[in-house]
Amino acid sequence: MHAESDHHMSLRKEARGKPCMIRLPCCNGNPETTVLCHYRLIGISGMGMKSPDEIAAWGCSDCHDAVDRRRYKDYEFDFVRLAHAEGVFRTWYARMR
Repeated sequence: MHAESDHHMSLRKEARGKPCMIRLPCCNGNPETTVLCHYRLIGISGMGMKSPDEIAAWGCSDCHDAVDRRRYKDYEFDFVRLAHAEGVFRTWYARMR
């Protein structure tokens, strides 16, 4: 179990300094604020349960706030979900390179 938690911690640490892959209009473009933004999906995540780190995107602090609906609530829900999902794919692609 320890190796698995180390793996997840490394994915979270890896996000720091990376470009935002969610790219909403509010994006601050500051890689120093980038964190791993988990994508919520029925059957995989739920109340008090995050999705696995592999189902996440690198996102700046502002895009993360929009995804988690802390700010930028004027963005339509489906617009934010699509941007986040595309960010997950961009992150996967960047990590494979």
